[in-house]
Amino acid sequence: MSTPDSAAALRPFTLPCPDLSMERVGNTDTPGVWHFDSGVPGKHVMLTALIHGNELCGAWALKTLLASSVRPGSGKLTLAFCNLAAFDRFDAANYLPARYVDEDMNRVWSQDKLAEPTTQERRRAAALQPWVAQADWLLDFHSMSNSDVPLQLTGIQPRNIELALQLGNPANIIADAGHAAGVRMRDYGRFGQDGDNGTRSLLIECGFHGDPQARTVAEDQMARFLVTAGIVDRGDLPAGWFAPNAPTQEALRVTHAIAAKSENVRFAQPWQGLEKLPEAGTLLGWNDGEPFSTPFDNCVLIMPSLANVRPGVTVMRLAQPIA
Repeated sequence: MSTPDSAAALRPFTLPCPDLSMERVGNTDTPGVWHFDSGVPGKHVMLTALIHGNELCGAWALKTLLASSVRPGSGKLTLAFCNLAAFDRFDAANYLPARYVDEDMNRVWSQDKLAEPTTQERRRAAALQPWVAQADWLLDFHSMSNSDVPLQLTGIQPRNIELALQLGNPANIIADAGHAAGVRMRDYGRFGQDGDNGTRSLLIECGFHGDPQARTVAEDQMARFLVTAGIVDRGDLPAGWFAPNAPTQEALRVTHAIAAKSENVRFAQPWQGLEKLPEAGTLLGWNDGEPFSTPFDNCVLIMPSLANVRPGVTVMRLAQPIA
């Protein structure tokens, strides 16, 4: 069965909840959205947090940026605190229900869903859509219910894999095709097109939701992204925002995504993620009573989680190194 939605089953959440009473106002006609135009030609960079209301690390990073004197020296910068309605449900003692209100906001970024604003998340995504459509570079901050190790999720576009390597952090880069349940913001519109159309989009999983270190990862990624985009100089950013470079980086390509057939999913072991299993056929778990195993040798497990199991939800991805 899926992990119970109860405080007893949850890891302790020690990252403080930020006060967003000022930040949620914004300086645009869209609540929670801040926009700064340098007046100098350059990229339009967008940083997004709280697509899931219990993933606080990105909100801390954007709050830190707003409180600083850092503004773009060229181009434009948009900051978005996305699912504020879900964030308002946050309870550190039982944080899973704050992921969303009606549906996962990171599965609604297709024209058909945005055209039918039947849920809280679709209505909010429709309000944010004009900002996402304008952006050239997008960095979307997330965190995980299980794994502590940061992951850079690039999608399948080579331009994004190259950018992830250029950033120098984190060590683990995951090229994934997304979710059967719906399109992520990272892949919306121009961001999902083939070839190099000038866009770049990354989704950074900063570690476990409730670990203060996730905030540190988010600030490091924010700083590196802004500098690499060329809209600020590194010397204009606080040195404390930058973590040391990863000693090495490895890019992995997701080949399989295990989607729940029902709420009855069990793992054979308490997988944490990034385990490399040497033999094909290694039992991974049971999906609605049916066993599932590694399809090839040296299979790497990506983001195994039973925290939000429902039919169609991805509970695990399987990957191999990109040659």
